[in-house]
Amino acid sequence: QVLLQEPRGGSVETGGSLRLSCAASGFTRSVDSMAWFRQAPGAVREGVAMISVPDDRKYYGASVMGRFTISRDANANTVYLQMQNLTPEDTAVYYCAAGPLPRGGSWGLPTQYNYWGQGTQVTVSS
Repeated sequence: QVLLQEPRGGSVETGGSLRLSCAASGFTRSVDSMAWFRQAPGAVREGVAMISVPDDRKYYGASVMGRFTISRDANANTVYLQMQNLTPEDTAVYYCAAGPLPRGGSWGLPTQYNYWGQGTQVTVSS
């Protein structure tokens, strides 16, 4: 079993920045990918970014490419999401996820991940 803990998100104005973190504990050897998803009210859960544990390869959703950066501290079993140039469209509950390495282009599918954090609210005001 793997436990994912996400501290509180936050609120910023348009153009601002936030950094989210997610600490993994438990049987972390079973984790080969860590990802961030988000879900706005009435919307489906959207893949934001994923990082491969074996080789640190990174993948991003089209809506955040060039603005968000995913990174990982292997010693601390922690994954980060640095978010810049935020807009109100980025407002959502952000979830950390972990699991095996997704195949092909499926990293953005929630079903690829076995473990989930509790979610943290990010609000961007105009």
